[in-house]
Amino acid sequence: GIMYDTGGFSIKTKTGMPGMKRDCGGAAGILGAFKAAVECGFSENLHAVLCIAENSVGPLAAVPDDIHVLYSGKSVEINNTDAEGRLVLGDGVAYARKDLNADIVLDMCTLTGAQGITTGLHHAALLTNNAQWESCAVAAGLSSGDMVYPILYAPELHFSEFKSSVADMKNSVACRSNAQCSCAGLFIGAHLFDDYFKPSPSCGCTLTWLTLFTLASELQVGAQHYYLPCLEDTLPPKSCLTSHRSFLLTRLPSVPNTTKCAKHDEVCFTQENTFMWPS
Repeated sequence: GIMYDTGGFSIKTKTGMPGMKRDCGGAAGILGAFKAAVECGFSENLHAVLCIAENSVGPLAAVPDDIHVLYSGKSVEINNTDAEGRLVLGDGVAYARKDLNADIVLDMCTLTGAQGITTGLHHAALLTNNAQWESCAVAAGLSSGDMVYPILYAPELHFSEFKSSVADMKNSVACRSNAQCSCAGLFIGAHLFDDYFKPSPSCGCTLTWLTLFTLASELQVGAQHYYLPCLEDTLPPKSCLTSHRSFLLTRLPSVPNTTKCAKHDEVCFTQENTFMWPS
């Protein structure tokens, strides 16, 4: 939820900065999804955490070489003030875990321009530690028109990009050619898990985590997508699905035509009412 992103002291260019009012698109999508779920009578425990900030130049702004201790208790060396969204989102997911005792955390963000390189203008990038939820999210995207595509999840290979000699991690990668979009998501996950291969003892549960990157779609495609309110169409429990679908489809500008989809997409559409729902 960065209300305006100048880049801070790692300032953006005169052509790269205009349009950064949309950098709050992740928080806006979460708020829209929460509103839709409430209006549809969603009956399970549901929280919306909005991580609102502004990234500007000023006497209190972060500077490169700062070390911040985030809400998770982990320290972060700042090597790029234009990688700021992950700092507030790291606090947000840590709050969901520690204070709200969430067992499913779904976050949405515009963390990196690498998303557009990875999945293009029309598919959000999806990073998750749960294969079943990954399949469900892809199917939800095909059904709603807010399409997503899974990206590489290999923390054992990529998290070393954040290695710091003075903190638990840096906030920006060393090599921008090494799965940069996946790395951005792994930074968020680092504040959910004590490590990536077992549940956090302080959480006391098996934690399912999904993160959606939507920068390219929001900056380039704009209002053509309603990310999360529509994508959530097939993610709630089945008891909410009928009313949820009716509410959301009235707000969809278009739904993909299955006759124009790739073969695997057509299969997903024909099976759209037979998905196995994550428990």
